[in-house]
Amino acid sequence: VQLQASGGGSVQAGDSLTLSCAASGFAFSRYALGWFRQVPGKERKFVASISWSGSTHYTDSVKGRFTISRDNSKNTVYLQMTQLKPEDTGVYYCAADSPAGYYTPNFDLMFEYDYWGQGTQVTVSS
Repeated sequence: VQLQASGGGSVQAGDSLTLSCAASGFAFSRYALGWFRQVPGKERKFVASISWSGSTHYTDSVKGRFTISRDNSKNTVYLQMTQLKPEDTGVYYCAADSPAGYYTPNFDLMFEYDYWGQGTQVTVSS
């Protein structure tokens, strides 16, 4: 199993960035997928999720600015980030959540995810 996140970088406030996460080694289309963000010294926090049927959920701070999507033909999940703010800075992790185990309606809890990528750094300067 592998989740490879990419697309991070250093941008200015107001800019846009799209993260990608390419997956392999499991039945991608059957899994919910999520993006989490972590800053040094703090716990990893939920950003967005997309279910196996395409339903999406976002943390309040990114609603209207971020869009999560998936391409099952490419085994890839995306996070389009617009109107970026300095508080969006952090390491972004993608994760996959199996429907066979415990899961929540919004897929917003760290512990429910089965597989994790290595993270990609996003830095937003003011």
